[in-house]
Amino acid sequence: MAGSMAGSMARAALRRGGIGRRLARPPALGGRAAAAGWSGPAAGGAVQYCAELVRKRDYEGFLCSLLLPVESRTSAFALRAFNVELAQIKDSITQKTTGLMRMQFWRDAVEDIYSDNPPHQPVATELWRAVKRHNLTKMWFMKIIDEREKNLDDRPYRNIQELETYAENTQSALLYLTLETLGVRDIHADHAASHIGKAQGIVTCLRATPYHCTRQKVFLPMDICMLHGVSQEDFIRGKQEKNVRDVIYDIASQAHIHLQHARSFSKKVPVKAYPAFFCTVALDAYLYNMRKVDFNIFHPSLQKKSTLLPLYLYIRSWKKTY
Repeated sequence: MAGSMAGSMARAALRRGGIGRRLARPPALGGRAAAAGWSGPAAGGAVQYCAELVRKRDYEGFLCSLLLPVESRTSAFALRAFNVELAQIKDSITQKTTGLMRMQFWRDAVEDIYSDNPPHQPVATELWRAVKRHNLTKMWFMKIIDEREKNLDDRPYRNIQELETYAENTQSALLYLTLETLGVRDIHADHAASHIGKAQGIVTCLRATPYHCTRQKVFLPMDICMLHGVSQEDFIRGKQEKNVRDVIYDIASQAHIHLQHARSFSKKVPVKAYPAFFCTVALDAYLYNMRKVDFNIFHPSLQKKSTLLPLYLYIRSWKKTY
């Protein structure tokens, strides 16, 4: 039922947003587009390309974007596609130099977008349209790129504050831009976005931990690991002792605190901003499931896609809350 509901939501929303109409293909590829890792248009247009990229790589973000107003939806897909493009650089390279080149492509692309000369790449094309449509703030794009670039180094976060800084400059910045597509420029909405983005970043770090461990890498904050006497090797070996679960509890608790803060002043946040924050539905679900398995980060249930997420998102949007 939930799966068919998600499909119905997607088809209806994409039709309303004009994504179902066939668009002209983006201009032919140049060297800079190739440097970004794009091999060609997959579905006959930049809009479809962005929507499909987000659907495949950021399914929760895809569902959340479908619930945005029509005038914001295609721009939200472009923003999330931009985020996906940057996020997947780290896992797709074997040499840091290659990653730096791709980051520089996007840094140059943003500069060119704001000079009305976007590169011939579908995500860049749609970002340019979004910038023109909503007068988006250039600084947030640059913060995302700079922070992703710094994160190319394979090292754990030194402390929870460093993880929160990374989340603020990536996930929160993405939410600030999403708010701008909704026509919301409000200090209370920005404050909520800051906390929700930090919660998103922390949860993303937790969710990725089993995958990273299979690659012999651990990025969890070192200060919390040391506090409980847990080494990186303990995570790589998939240990489930109490002290390992205590590390996860402390980190997950910080995400929960950020969500509580964001909701503590929800009455001051314009209702118009709420659709930008529907990502909290998936965060709540993950943290709830984490408690159910007693903070065992390796429990298989935590890696499953929630079939009820579309329903929960619909209910949250109907209630007009976050």
